[in-house]
Amino acid sequence: MEDYKKFYENKIVLITGGAGAIGSNLTASIAKLGAKLVIVLDNLTAGYEWNIPRLNNIMFVKGDIRNDVDLKRVFFEKPDLVFHLAAFFANQNSVDFPEKDLETNGMGTLKIFEYAVLNKTERVIYASSGCSIYGSQAPLPLKEEFMSMHLTTPYQITKMLGELYSNFFYHHYGLRVVKTRFFNSYGPGEVPGQYRNVIPNFIYWALNGLPLPITGNPEATRDFTYVGDIVDGLLRAGYYDNAIGQEMNLASGREIKIGYLAELVNNLTGNKAGIKLVGKRIWDTKNRLLASIDKARDLIGYKPVMDFEEGLKITIDWFRSNWDNIEKSASFPPGVSSAVR
Repeated sequence: MEDYKKFYENKIVLITGGAGAIGSNLTASIAKLGAKLVIVLDNLTAGYEWNIPRLNNIMFVKGDIRNDVDLKRVFFEKPDLVFHLAAFFANQNSVDFPEKDLETNGMGTLKIFEYAVLNKTERVIYASSGCSIYGSQAPLPLKEEFMSMHLTTPYQITKMLGELYSNFFYHHYGLRVVKTRFFNSYGPGEVPGQYRNVIPNFIYWALNGLPLPITGNPEATRDFTYVGDIVDGLLRAGYYDNAIGQEMNLASGREIKIGYLAELVNNLTGNKAGIKLVGKRIWDTKNRLLASIDKARDLIGYKPVMDFEEGLKITIDWFRSNWDNIEKSASFPPGVSSAVR
């Protein structure tokens, strides 16, 4: 077994947002690697308790990263590492509720760092967003040394704020922080909904026999990254010392057109309803996204292995196997017809 996987044996690990898509997969991986205890802290506003693996070395605490009582409870367990994935997700949600976004992604993140310093936590891995940091005018492929102050949603702003706090705590307190920038994660564990990503929504609508709505340009691209590859990158970020104080993209390094994605989902699900074009969202100013993964490869040996088409098949299979829970948990506005979501 690779050293970075053996590292997690007998560790105590706190994962904020561990009931979400990336968090639940990370929780399962670390628990199966022999961790002494994996603590999941999640308020279940964007995650689901049924998504958390049922293993003896996993402890779920329903709580909020803004709440000192909840933070005292989980840090009482003396975690060796913290993976800070909890966030007020995502762009449109932050546009609709900017104050909640700031409270969670700003104050909540600040508190996590403060408690980590007090606890003498060995390392904090901060989940940033490659879709946030670079703005809309960055040259492709997106490289870590470029950043933009011209951001278009509160979510992008507060993800940037989290990176700035990471830098402050690293330089001022010597907190061993690693900043990982996710790109368009997809895979098992993500439930569809109003503020969710395009892939789970496309799959949900397709399995319901509905046309897939493309907002704006079907030729637009995204760097869709399988959740298992992101989890592997996070495990590596928690181990390699040369990652400390650094920021790095966790992506696939491949562009996928939204129109192609829609056609592929319809083909794989047997959906005959086709696609429909709808209006572009005002904040969505990125026509293309493609990340450089050279830095993550050099620092932590990151190498995504999942083929996009195969990852999509696995995700659709997960939807079918968990359909009752997904149908119960899908969060769309009440009274809105499925056909126009």
